[in-house]
Parts: sequence; C-alpha cells; structure tokens
Amino acid sequence: MDVKLNETQQLEEIGIYTDTRDILAHSRQEAIRHGIADWFIVDVDAHHMESISWAEVVGYLEDPVLRDQALRFSNGHFTMIGLKVNNKPLLRAYSIVSPNYEEHLEFLSIKVEEGPLTSKLQHIQVGDTIIVGRKPTGTLLIDYTLPGKRLYLFGTGTGLAPFMSIIRDPETYEKFEKVILVHGVRQVDELAYHDLVTDHLPKHEILGEMIQNQLLYYPTVTREEFRNQGRITDLITTNKLTDDLGLPPLNAAEDRVMICGSPGLLVDMKEILEGRGFKEGNTSTPGDYVVERAFAEK
Repeated sequence: MDVKLNETQQLEEIGIYTDTRDILAHSRQEAIRHGIADWFIVDVDAHHMESISWAEVVGYLEDPVLRDQALRFSNGHFTMIGLKVNNKPLLRAYSIVSPNYEEHLEFLSIKVEEGPLTSKLQHIQVGDTIIVGRKPTGTLLIDYTLPGKRLYLFGTGTGLAPFMSIIRDPETYEKFEKVILVHGVRQVDELAYHDLVTDHLPKHEILGEMIQNQLLYYPTVTREEFRNQGRITDLITTNKLTDDLGLPPLNAAEDRVMICGSPGLLVDMKEILEGRGFKEGNTSTPGDYVVERAFAEK
C-alpha cells in the first residue's frame, strides 16, 4: 500500500447536515485508490440517535442471519413474536429467555390448543420463519431498581422467562450480593429450566463461580408434593421463604424486587411490598421494585 505518511490532507467536517452518501462514495474511491476495495469494512457509530440509526444500519445488512443477530435488547426485555395468519401478522408479547450475548433467541411458551397464536406456534418446524419484533422493551431491567444488597426475582409459570436472562447477566452479580430466583408453579413438571439452574449454570465456564456464590434458587409448587410448597405470597407473608434461605425478612432497606406473573400475583405483591415500605420504579425512575404488566390481563 503506497501511502505518503507526511502528506497533509484537509478533512471535511462531518455534521448533522452532511449527506453520508457523499462520504461513503468518497470512502469507496479511497479504497480503490489504496487497493483495499475487496476488504469488507464496517464502521458503525450511533451515539446520538441510537434507537433510530441502528435500525437503519441493520436494514442494510443483506445476510438474514446477521440481521437477526443485530437485534439489540437488554436482559429482562420482551418483544413481539408471531406468525403470518391469513397474510396478516399475529403477534404476542414474549420475554426473551436467552441473555443478550447469545447467538440465538430463546422464548418460553405454554401450549394452548385453542390459542390464536400458540395453537399454531407449537407446530413450527426447524427452518420455518417466525416474526420477531424489532423494538424490545419492558420494565424488568436491573437499571430500573435502586442499589441494594439482594435482588428477588418472583415469577409464576412462564413469568420465569425474563429472569432467565437476568440470572445469566454478569452485571446482575456485580450490582447485588445475592440474587434470589423464586419460581411458583402448580405442578412439578411446570418447573421450566429447573435442571439448567441447578445442574448446568453452576458449572458455566464464565458465570459458574458467581452463580455458585450468589444465586439462590427457590422453586415452589402448589398442587403436588415437592420440597418447597405454597404460594409465593404466603411464603413471603409468613417469612417462610426467607427463613428457608437463611435471609432476613423482605425489607425495603436492603432488598430489591422484580415481579412477572399472573394478574393476581401482581396485585397481591404490590400490596405486600408497599405495606413494607417498598416504592415502585419504572423506566424513568428507579425504585425498590419493578413489575412487568405487559402480560397481565386487563
């Protein structure tokens, strides 16, 4: 490459009114001049209008795999997924189970035979196409909670989903001394990811030590015999949950809480927590606890 290092060049200042097409055309000319036209170089900057410009950049990626991998989300977010039915998109909100550093997207769903979407979604095969929304959102982010010693993650049924990404996020363990995952279900076979949490994650190459030292997992069942039994709300009000874990009763001074589950759980947990002095947070103001209401029935 023949480049004169001592050659002084006048560079054009790039501002908000710059036509980037001119810049890209000039870059192409320079690549040809220097003999590097066959190299594929991508330099993406989106400091000021990230939510807009990133989506525009992704639109220029021709490879569908690269486009899918470019979906940006924070651990705890949900997005819309679905299928085309009668040439129209049928979409529902699903929390993203996989952490944001994985090369795939994973979702958790139950099979509802008469469900408009799940009745069809449960029959998809490898190679089939589904619709994935491009605007992940949600309130279950650790950034939306105030600093504290312990983080409680309360989920019922598929409400476990967002917490599976949160417990696999190293930042969670940097922010909190202990992370307590509480999953309530009716039957033992509904304890999704039980073996992953108990057997595999403690052996994870990167997260293993943090999970062994900081994660406490408390699955509980209401309609079958199991080592932990009872509704989450009852386990909290009686302090059985914290007694079993060897922790002090749930308190606003040290504990932070995330909740995802049935409408009844959200109502009851709000009453319990606010009765103990907890204040709810949201996407603009961090709080002692946050709730995901996107899945609650109206």
